[in-house]
Amino acid sequence: MLTITFNKRGEKMLSNIGIPGLILILIVALIVFGPNKLPEIGKAFGHSLKEFKNATEELTDSEDKTK
Repeated sequence: MLTITFNKRGEKMLSNIGIPGLILILIVALIVFGPNKLPEIGKAFGHSLKEFKNATEELTDSEDKTK
């Protein structure tokens, strides 16, 4: 069962995936995308995650300034 919990900063976290679940996800991704495409997908995912994090920080900062 996958549950969503909150850490001290109020951020959502997926808590019950565990190491076996992560390994299974990586194996499925390797089978589906292949070893040549997987690094590119990981890099693109990392960039997208970084952009999303920066955008949410900007929104929370601008929200804090208005209060």
